[in-house]
Amino acid sequence: MVENDVTDGVSPFDYDLFVIGAGSGGVRAARTAVSLGARVAVAEDRYLGGTCVNVGCVPKKLYSYAAHFHDAFEDAAGFGWHLPEVPRFDWATLRDNKIGEIKRLNDIYARLLDTAGVRLINGRAQVMDAHLVRVGEETFSAGKILVAVGGWPWVPDFPGNDLVVTSNHVFDLETFPERFLVLGGGYIAVEFASIFNGLGSDCHLIYRGDLFLRGFDRQVREFTRDEMDKKGVNLHFGTNIESIARVEGGLKVSLTNGEQLEVDAVLTATGRRPNLAGLGLDELDVELTEAGALKVNDRFETSVPSILAIGDVTGGPELTPVALAEAMHLVQQHFGDNSPRSPIDYRNIPTAVFCHPNIGTVGLSEEEAREAHGDIRVYVADFRPMKHTLSGSRERCLMKLIVDDATDRVLGAQMVGEEAGEVIQGIAIAVRAGLTKAEFDSTVGIHPTGAEEFVTMRTPTRR
Repeated sequence: MVENDVTDGVSPFDYDLFVIGAGSGGVRAARTAVSLGARVAVAEDRYLGGTCVNVGCVPKKLYSYAAHFHDAFEDAAGFGWHLPEVPRFDWATLRDNKIGEIKRLNDIYARLLDTAGVRLINGRAQVMDAHLVRVGEETFSAGKILVAVGGWPWVPDFPGNDLVVTSNHVFDLETFPERFLVLGGGYIAVEFASIFNGLGSDCHLIYRGDLFLRGFDRQVREFTRDEMDKKGVNLHFGTNIESIARVEGGLKVSLTNGEQLEVDAVLTATGRRPNLAGLGLDELDVELTEAGALKVNDRFETSVPSILAIGDVTGGPELTPVALAEAMHLVQQHFGDNSPRSPIDYRNIPTAVFCHPNIGTVGLSEEEAREAHGDIRVYVADFRPMKHTLSGSRERCLMKLIVDDATDRVLGAQMVGEEAGEVIQGIAIAVRAGLTKAEFDSTVGIHPTGAEEFVTMRTPTRR
């Protein structure tokens, strides 16, 4: 049932839902709303599929795959494979093949909207009032307006910041940077440092804090630091970029600790902020959070109830599956059968960091568990994977379970190692279901795999 004001059974609006932004969340909301009988339009001013498809998850994972071949070539010798010559990486091939794949996905998104009966409007939308949107010279009225425009890279202010690239552009560099510098300490910074190191760059990561990946489990952060260092990433903690200047043959980067580095390209991966510029929401006094995101309630309504928002623009977890879940939840609340629905549960959302080696995590970190539950048991396995007994690689794997001592419930699981994201996806079901350590222990492992460590850790490492 479509929830809108009507006059004599006819809606006074051009559309029941007008979506601004054709990313994962916006497209899912549009298609789901149409399936419930709503008339829907979507405005997009850049590219179909949003950040994830075009400059985020998809190209990043493709480039991560490419970088992993570096390790695979080195590991092969111990298994009897002798390459006839030193492998040569061609940046243009990877870049252009990626462009072709993204174009294919853009076309799929266009077909999904067309097949569903959603009108796609090209252009930057501007919200004129609670029910009116302008795109170019056209104006549209809508019962509900959904803002799903995602985020945009933020670049710090320092001399020479116009010489940097962001995650929006780094996939399409004209030439491969033999010397590469990443500024930042979040998952995007750590991933790109690993990727370009794996592709062959002399790579530096600069972070102002004492250790990257703030908010993750401390032991996971330390273990990842050590593994990245072993792979050759030059890690610089406790410093920042003071200035960048163009010099013959590259860029001179001056750091706040007095050090200077010469590189070919600098990536600033210092966070993304809601892409609200030019939308007109400030003119309507739509309330923002202290961090500058749109403030929404459990129904994803802003302070102007007919204007809704989901995804990165609301300041929640910046994950595509979260935006998809929010889209479906929102549509059921506003265009469904009006039955009461519980708010989305944001606890125990699994996530992965595609650095090398990968990180996979779900639930509470050890620090969070101690603060929330007090008495806990921590189980840790730190080992050399079977594969590397022949490859000769020094890479190690970390697996970790955090257990509530009072209830025996598994509160969190962490992994750093090959395919950690694939492994943690299955473990996440168990953690979300509230399974106990005893139930983990009673599960028969698959041998020989690394993943079996999650059901064979019997002795607490610490309490």
